[in-house]
Parts: sequence; structure tokens; C-alpha cells
Amino acid sequence: MSDIELQARLETVEIRLAHQEAALDEMTRALLEQERLIREQAETIKRLEVQLRASAASMIASRDEETPPPHY
Repeated sequence: MSDIELQARLETVEIRLAHQEAALDEMTRALLEQERLIREQAETIKRLEVQLRASAASMIASRDEETPPPHY
């Protein structure tokens, strides 16, 4: 293999590596954005759950509010 052929192969490998590094950087940025979005959504769900629990009346009355059964 001549020096010219080796140089051409080396340049090809370097180009491919540069493209792979760029793709990896892009995927990393996308992953970080997705993680941020998921974190925000989880916090929103927690807040909504707290609000829902606070606003919804319990389906079961407390013992003080419960009327005695008819046989008493």
C-alpha cells in the first residue's frame, strides 16, 4: 500500500470519526432535553396529584360523620 493510499484511508477514517462525534453530540443534547422535559412533567404530575387529593372529597365519611346503622 502506498503512502497516498494510506493517507486517503486515514482521511476517510478521520471524516467518519468526525461525523460520528457530531452525531453523538446531537444525541447527547437530545437526551438531556428529554430528561429535562420528563423531570418537568413528573413535577407537574406531582403538583396536580396534590391538588386533586386536596380538592376531592373523600368517598368514605369519618366515624363522626357516619350515621349509625338502622339496627341501633
